[in-house]
Amino acid sequence: MAQGADKVLERKVFQPGEVIFREGDEGHRAFVVQTGSVEIFKVVDGKKMILGTVGPGGIFGEMALIDDNPRMASAMTTDVSTLIYVSRAMLDQKLAKADPFIKGLLNIFARNLRSIANQRAEQEAAKN
Repeated sequence: MAQGADKVLERKVFQPGEVIFREGDEGHRAFVVQTGSVEIFKVVDGKKMILGTVGPGGIFGEMALIDDNPRMASAMTTDVSTLIYVSRAMLDQKLAKADPFIKGLLNIFARNLRSIANQRAEQEAAKN
């Protein structure tokens, strides 16, 4: 990694059970898990529905940056976790260099993932 790159990467240590963001929040940054793990979940009819867990090297929270929509789920640490913040400006800078086809694919993927998550939440709600 270039020496100057360390200066732009903001990191924060979260304790177990800390909520990083909540469903419906505006998304100003994405996160890369450096250490620890993060649970991604939705609350459906008062019940926690786990969508997945993100471990070291994984990224989450990126969809709100890609498609400018509110957070589709909540994120909470499951143990002591160090997260690297990815700002909107940093992502925009990377996307500006990307092929327009790739940018289009990212938007399609984000839209499809949101649709699938919403359908799954509706199915879970219908079961209860």
